[in-house]
Amino acid sequence: MHCPFCRHTDSRVVDSRTSDDGASIRRRRQCPECGRRFSTTETASLTVIKRNGVAELFSRDKVVAGVRKACQGRPVTDSDLAVLAQQVEESIRAGGNSQVTARDVGLAILPHLRKLDDVAYLRFASVYEDFASLDDFESAIAAMRQARVLETDAQPEE
Repeated sequence: MHCPFCRHTDSRVVDSRTSDDGASIRRRRQCPECGRRFSTTETASLTVIKRNGVAELFSRDKVVAGVRKACQGRPVTDSDLAVLAQQVEESIRAGGNSQVTARDVGLAILPHLRKLDDVAYLRFASVYEDFASLDDFESAIAAMRQARVLETDAQPEE
């Protein structure tokens, strides 16, 4: 780590703290050359390999933009989309891979979007699960209805 003041090539860590969400570490550093202190933030990178083979950093904003199209005209707020993007990132990171494909990101969105809005889920799933006919939609709707029945049956009676 270069000192931002004198450009010395070394620094000493004085203090380290984990952020509240646990996604990054803030380090307080001191330059042994000029003695000045500065802070750095470290995060684990998550790389997405796009369909054309280009690698780019994971972006919650891109998740929100992609899901927003599926949610057009649906009762879904911007804060709902922000929470969904955070949940998607957390589930991908929990997988333990530092590189995922764009398709993996799309598939990771599906269970979270299903909980948020059924219609938006179907719109999004039709792209990421490669629906080719009405039968694919009918199968997805039947699976959603079956899951709803199972969820209702699993709820404890009051």
